[in-house]
Amino acid sequence: MPQNVAVELPANTPLTDLEFELHGQTSIPFGCRLGVCGACVIEVVEGVGAFDSKGAGEADFLATLGYPGDAFRLACQCRLQAPATIRSVF
Repeated sequence: MPQNVAVELPANTPLTDLEFELHGQTSIPFGCRLGVCGACVIEVVEGVGAFDSKGAGEADFLATLGYPGDAFRLACQCRLQAPATIRSVF
């Protein structure tokens, strides 16, 4: 969302693979890829449980950025486990 693009990825796929699947046309701005810049904050619209567990460092950083709670993730830090709908925050 909001581009209404559906992408099929195998289980345990990092969301950074979207760059390859969408041929560089993804709307998620991957910056450092290390979870320290905050460029790739996403909101999980559907399927909050579709990703691996959020680590304490990721949760703390997201809260510092003003995105607390389970619905927000750093796309570079999570792996897809099941169907989900996401929206880029930036």
